[in-house]
Amino acid sequence: MARYHFISGLPRSGSTLLAGILRQNPRFHAGMSSPVSGLVHGVLSQVSAGSEFGAVVDRPLRRRLLKGLFDAYYADAPQDAVVFDTNRAWCSRIGTVLDLYPDAKVIACVRNVGWVMDSIERLYRSDPFEYTRLFGANMARSTVYSRLEGLAQHDQLVGHAWSSLREAFYGEHAASMLVVDYDLLAQAPQKVMPLVYRFIGEPAFDHDYQHVEYDAPEFDLPLGAPGLHKVRPKVEFKPRRPVIPPDLFEKYAQLSFWGDPAGSAAHLVTAQPRAAHEQRNDKKEQSE
Repeated sequence: MARYHFISGLPRSGSTLLAGILRQNPRFHAGMSSPVSGLVHGVLSQVSAGSEFGAVVDRPLRRRLLKGLFDAYYADAPQDAVVFDTNRAWCSRIGTVLDLYPDAKVIACVRNVGWVMDSIERLYRSDPFEYTRLFGANMARSTVYSRLEGLAQHDQLVGHAWSSLREAFYGEHAASMLVVDYDLLAQAPQKVMPLVYRFIGEPAFDHDYQHVEYDAPEFDLPLGAPGLHKVRPKVEFKPRRPVIPPDLFEKYAQLSFWGDPAGSAAHLVTAQPRAAHEQRNDKKEQSE
């Protein structure tokens, strides 16, 4: 039987890069966002309370139906494969996946939310002759302020992912989550990836960080967002200046809550480790 883990977190935060690295391991199956999460939601909506079939489809049958979705979608993967299914919605469904697969782990890719917004805006500006489907009506894309405000709504691209991540980060299943900061992954993949392997309980693998390739033009072009899931061959961090106004960058940067992990049992691979945070708190309490 295949083993399942899940990649989730914020958009433009390294989930495709992480999948591109993991898929170098011949035992691993990983890629960009899959429809499995949406299929799970569709099945549950058809058999839950208030639906026509809610009373006749009990809990054990629901579990079998959902497991059947995974088995069918990944039927071509080797039986001993380690499958990483990617979707930003998994953070909000972490209880479901852990009930189905108790040994599963969720890897949540994060990034300073200011840079997330800046990355999406930069992608939008890369083609002045394309109205991407990442935004809704014309007024929603009219200025950078309306574009980013729309993205931040709780039912939109960034807002929904952020809300789901925060729910899981402070929830009862947080111990099954590893938060991986994009900047650290890009700067030092040779240090980050062994921590990922340790978290999922797999033997280390010698990855080639000079030749990591992934692209999904058939998915990106219909969105009007070419390059959305394109990974450069060399894993490296390239500093740059933001293209969004400073007030917007600062506004969204303040949403990066995982920098203060108090109250969460999640595991962290970030620039501010839990130990350092706790030490500062201890010193503050002593001084008070």
